[in-house]
Parts: sequence; structure tokens; C-alpha cells
Amino acid sequence: MIQITDTLRLRPYDGKCKFALEWYQDRELLDLVDGKESRPYDMERLIKMYEYLSNRGELYFIEVKQGNDFVPIGDVTLSMEDLPIVIGEKGYRGEGIGSKVIEALKLRASALGYKQLGVREIYDYNIASQKLFKKQGFDKVKKTDKGYSYRCIL
Repeated sequence: MIQITDTLRLRPYDGKCKFALEWYQDRELLDLVDGKESRPYDMERLIKMYEYLSNRGELYFIEVKQGNDFVPIGDVTLSMEDLPIVIGEKGYRGEGIGSKVIEALKLRASALGYKQLGVREIYDYNIASQKLFKKQGFDKVKKTDKGYSYRCIL
């Protein structure tokens, strides 16, 4: 568990993800993370995605405190090559949560001995993600098919 603030934490993936299916059926979110040609996820595809991410790095659910409980609102994976982050619950987008999560994971990466972090691709039209990673010290590295890859030296 990575406690970021009293009301924000990262909970390691534990194989339970049914609550996230709704996020990955949302057209707006799919366009931003998988591209405009992507199709909505079913449970089988969602589990495969999370298992893949879990095997590639440290997969966490982003949780916020509501009352006395923490509830998942998104996910993020820490690996040296990529740092995919999703705020699945629309009401929490644009609230600075992504910045706090990336800050915490940069510290985690440094503790693990990483010298840099990369983002494989952010689409040209995903302005919010571009701003998030730029604000966190990531620079454009190279042009990709649909956007740019980014890197941050730690």
C-alpha cells in the first residue's frame, strides 16, 4: 500500500477488478487510453489487461476516501518502460489526483533504483495526459504513430 495523503492511496492489484469494468466500457475513456478505434472491454479482456500489467510492473488501484472507506477510482502501473494511468471515475478527473499519483510513483521508482521512467505513447488529442506528464517533469522523446513517447530522468 502506498499512502499518498490521508484521503488518497494506491492499493496493489489483488485480482479483483469487477468494479473497473464500467471504466473500460466508457467511450470517452477508451478513446484516451486505447485509441478511437478501440472496442469496449468485457470481463475476460479486462482481467487479461490487468494480468498483463501486473506482470510488467507494479499495478495499483487508485483509491480515495469516501466517508470511512477507500473506494477505487482508477488504476496505474509502475514500470520503467511505461506508466499508464487511468482515472476511471469521471468526477475525479481534473482534480490533481493524477499529479499526486505520479509524484508518489516517481519516489517509488527512485527507491527501486530506477534512473528514468518512460511513457510509451500519449495520443496527440489527449491533452490532459500531456499536461499531466509535462507538469511532472516528463519530456517528449519521439514521435509515435498517434502521438509522442515521454521520458523523465529521476
